[in-house]
Amino acid sequence: IIEIVTPNRFSFKHTIRSHGWYDLLPFVIDAENESLSFVSNNSGQPVFVTISECDSGLSIDVNADSFDRDVVERDVRHLLRLDDEMDAFYAVAEKAGHVVWAAEANAGRLLRSPTVWEDLVKSLCTTNCTWAVTRNMTTKLVEELGDPTNCGRKAFPTAEAMATRDAAFYREVVRAGYRADYFAELAESVAAGKIDPESWLTSDLPTAELKKEMKKVKGVGDYAAENLLKLVGRYDGLALDSWLRA
Repeated sequence: IIEIVTPNRFSFKHTIRSHGWYDLLPFVIDAENESLSFVSNNSGQPVFVTISECDSGLSIDVNADSFDRDVVERDVRHLLRLDDEMDAFYAVAEKAGHVVWAAEANAGRLLRSPTVWEDLVKSLCTTNCTWAVTRNMTTKLVEELGDPTNCGRKAFPTAEAMATRDAAFYREVVRAGYRADYFAELAESVAAGKIDPESWLTSDLPTAELKKEMKKVKGVGDYAAENLLKLVGRYDGLALDSWLRA
């Protein structure tokens, strides 16, 4: 068991439910016990990790005999946004009236995946379809291409794993529709280093320019790009209620 001290203004409940990702594999939410599980690609050996609250902050249970503790802690801090500076957001929320609840509840952090790659593919899975279709596509991707943990849970597939399959696979097995060609091309580009989604986290580009960079990825339009901007921490220029959920 690993324990992580959380910031003073942090709501685990609001954070894990702040984005629909909690409903998509490899995430697993336990509503009864109020915990969230995910798969950490732990130095090439995926491990199943469960996060819950404890007196000191968060309790992290890793279902593995051996693992890299630093990688697990890094992933937990990343996906729960524990190191995000929220004071400026709370100041704006308190003035906005209709979202003052967020400041009062210490909400505002948006759940994200351990990698931008996963966020990118999942964002593509949300475009022009119902949530049920999104869930089906992500489930198929994980079940068919994800590396297994020792407990049987599977990780989100890497770009290298997705690049081993062609558009026909994404069309016929994943049922990705028009996204099939996009998935095949994107996976090949990321695996070859032509596109580096992780660099968006630390990009020096102004937000408007970073959005243009994201939209160069086939299938990423305004909606998907704005979702990705929120997930990499670029909130400037976005209306509060475009990314805040009650």
